[in-house]
Amino acid sequence: MDPEGLTRLDRRIAGCRACPRLVAWREEVARTKRAAFADWTYWGRPVPGFGPPDARLLIIGLAPAAHGGNRTGRMFTGDRSGDVLYQALYDVGLASRPTSEHADDGLELYGVRVTAPVHCAPPANKPTPGERDACRPWLVQELRLLRPTVRAAVVLGAFGWQAALPAFAEAGWTVPRPRPVFGHGAQVELAAADGPPLGVFGCFHVSQRNTFTGKLTPEMLRDVLRTAAGAAGLNPHEEPGPAKRG
Repeated sequence: MDPEGLTRLDRRIAGCRACPRLVAWREEVARTKRAAFADWTYWGRPVPGFGPPDARLLIIGLAPAAHGGNRTGRMFTGDRSGDVLYQALYDVGLASRPTSEHADDGLELYGVRVTAPVHCAPPANKPTPGERDACRPWLVQELRLLRPTVRAAVVLGAFGWQAALPAFAEAGWTVPRPRPVFGHGAQVELAAADGPPLGVFGCFHVSQRNTFTGKLTPEMLRDVLRTAAGAAGLNPHEEPGPAKRG
C-alpha cells in the first residue's frame, strides 16, 4: 500500500489537460454554472478518485457529471446518480452517511474507493473513444497502487466495463479472451501471476435514465454491492430502516 503515491496521483489527475474538448467543456460549465448553483465556485477540473488508499472494493463509473463532480470536485457528489449510489453504500454499511453533497461534508467510505475511466465531465455524458483511451493510464496507475489491497471491483455500465477491462490487463490481471460481456450481475474472476485474483462485477449504471425507469432498482444495486463486498473480504453492517426499501 502506498498512500502517498495515491495522493500524488490524485493531484496529477486534477491538473491534466490532455483532451482539448473536455477541457473546454468542463471549464465552460464552471464559468456559466447552473442557476441552482450560481453561488458555487465550481471545481472545473478533472475529478480524482475518492476513498481510502487501502480499499478492498473499487467502484468504477463513467465520468463526472457536469454539475455534480465537476462542481464539487468529488466523484458522484452533488448529482442524482450519486444520491442513488451513496444511499446504497450506506444501506449496506459501506459509507458513513447516505448523502454526498460536497467535498467537505464528512462522508467516509469503509473499504471502498470510487473512481472512473474518464476524469473530466464530457458533453452529453459521452466521452469519445479517444478520450477514454487518453485517460486510461490514470486508471491503470490507480489500479497498480491499489493492488496490494483491492480484491473486487463493481463496474457501472457497459462503457465503464469496456474501459476497465484493458486497464485491469495493463495493471497486472489476466483478462480472458474473448473478453467477458457486460451485463447486470455479470461476474468474472481475473487471475494475476504475482498476486491474488480480482473479482469483477457488472452493474447497470446509476444514471437517472436507469433509476427513474426501474431498470436499476435500489435493491438490485444493493445486491451487487453486497456480493462484491463479500468477495472483497468486507463484512459491512447493513443499516435497518426505510432506506432499505427498493
